[in-house]
Amino acid sequence: MDQYPLSELAFLLWMFPVAYLLGSVPTAVWVGKLFYGTDVREHGSGNAGATNVMRVLGVSTGIPVLLIDMVKGFAATSLISFQQELTRQDELFMIFSIALGAVAVIGHIFPLFAGFRGGKGVATIAGVCFALHIPATAAALGVFVLVLLVWKYVSLGSVLSGLSYPLWVILVFRAPHISLWVFSIAAALLLLITHRKNIGRLLDGTEQKASFLFKKA
Repeated sequence: MDQYPLSELAFLLWMFPVAYLLGSVPTAVWVGKLFYGTDVREHGSGNAGATNVMRVLGVSTGIPVLLIDMVKGFAATSLISFQQELTRQDELFMIFSIALGAVAVIGHIFPLFAGFRGGKGVATIAGVCFALHIPATAAALGVFVLVLLVWKYVSLGSVLSGLSYPLWVILVFRAPHISLWVFSIAAALLLLITHRKNIGRLLDGTEQKASFLFKKA
């Protein structure tokens, strides 16, 4: 780390604006306006995310939005691979990966290309997490699917899967990077913060179930 070239460090710093711009691509907003003439932020939950797209425009439209939002986070986090000095075993590699992913999530929540009114970042965080630790993220995704199938609340699944993520990272898979431990806890806290209104509605029984996902053909 002490011998890390200044030229390489300068190159890394240029990755952060790129990560933010990747995160700022407002997939839900652009898809709604381009193909349906609709700003999804004005309908449903008012959130510029894949779940609201599914609710307002249909599941077949929401799934590509979900995947693209995940790819944004994965791609931003993976920008670190373009440098030549560090490997995945290096703590600095993980720190830069996390930082780039975090910037992409900020871009998704506060997108430059959509008046800084974005989504909650769940899909983008998932993409970041997949880039950082596939097994832990897959396990957390399993928690999401299980909760969704049993209780049919996307928000509850998102919160519980997010809270389970640091448990998978730290206790089950024992990831070797302390920075990843810190990130996993921070990601769980961020999901709690961005879903605080949903949590309130879950507690008072007014949260909408994802009935649109379980309609019979």
